[in-house]
Amino acid sequence: MAVLLDGKALAAQIREGIAAKAAAMPVKPGLAVVIAGEDPASQVYVRNKRSAARKAGFHSVTRVLPADVTTEDLLAVVQELNADPAIHGILVQSPTPAGVEEKAVCASIDPAKDVDGCGSAALGALMMGERGFLPCTPRGIMELIKLTGMDLAGKRAVVLGRSNTVGKPVALMLLQANCTVTICHSRSVDLPEVCRQADILVAAVGREGLVRGDWIKPGAVVIDVGIHRGAEGKVSGGDVCFEEAAETAGWITPVPGGVGPMTIAMLLQNTLEAALI
Repeated sequence: MAVLLDGKALAAQIREGIAAKAAAMPVKPGLAVVIAGEDPASQVYVRNKRSAARKAGFHSVTRVLPADVTTEDLLAVVQELNADPAIHGILVQSPTPAGVEEKAVCASIDPAKDVDGCGSAALGALMMGERGFLPCTPRGIMELIKLTGMDLAGKRAVVLGRSNTVGKPVALMLLQANCTVTICHSRSVDLPEVCRQADILVAAVGREGLVRGDWIKPGAVVIDVGIHRGAEGKVSGGDVCFEEAAETAGWITPVPGGVGPMTIAMLLQNTLEAALI
C-alpha cells in the first residue's frame, strides 16, 4: 500500500515558517488576489488564499470584479496594483470570464510581483534556468516529491497534461532535477503503457479517474493534480483512481489534501520572497 504524501500537513509546516518570517519583517508582505465572475470553484480558492494570507500575517487585498468585466478594466486593476508599494504579489484567479484576454492580463503583471508565475517572463526564466517566481502548483509538486527521499537523477518522469500552469512548468522542473521527462497529451499514443514506465507520474489532465491502477509502475510516485466536484460541489475525486493506484504505487497524493494546500503555501512563499527583494 502506498505511503500518503500529506500536502495538508506539509503546507501547514511551511506556512508556520512563513508566518514567523513575516512577523519579523518591518513591512508586511502584501498579496492581492483579483477575481472576476462567480465561478464557484474560483470563489472557494480565493477564500482559501485570503484566509491563508491573513493567518500568515500578510497584508491581504481581494479585488472582486463582475462577470462582464472587460480586458481593459482588468488591465486597469492590475496596473493599479502594480503601482501600489504595499502590494508585493499579484494573482489573477483563473479562469477569467469569457471575452477576457487572460494571456494579456498575465503579461501585464509586473514580473517582480508575478507570484503565481503565470507571465511569460517567469516561464521564460524557468525555461532558461534563471531566477524567477516558480508557478505555485508545480513548485508545490516538487516539494511533495522531496518527501519521498528519492534521488531523482535518471528517473523516468511522465507528465500527463501540457498546460502552461502545470504540465509544461513541472516537466521543466523535473528535467532540471535530472529526470528523463515525457509529456503526454490528448494525441499521445498508448497512454497506459507510457505511464507504466514512470518512476514519477504527474496527472494534470482534468479528466476524473483517467489513470487506473494497472497504469502504475510498482513503487512509483503518483502526484494527482486533478480535483473534480459532484453536483453538490463536494470533491468527488482526482485524475487518478486513488484506491486502485494506491495498491501499486510507492507514494501517492490524496484528493483533496495533496497538491491543493501546497499550491497556496507556495503562493505565500513566493509573496514572502517578493517582499524581501
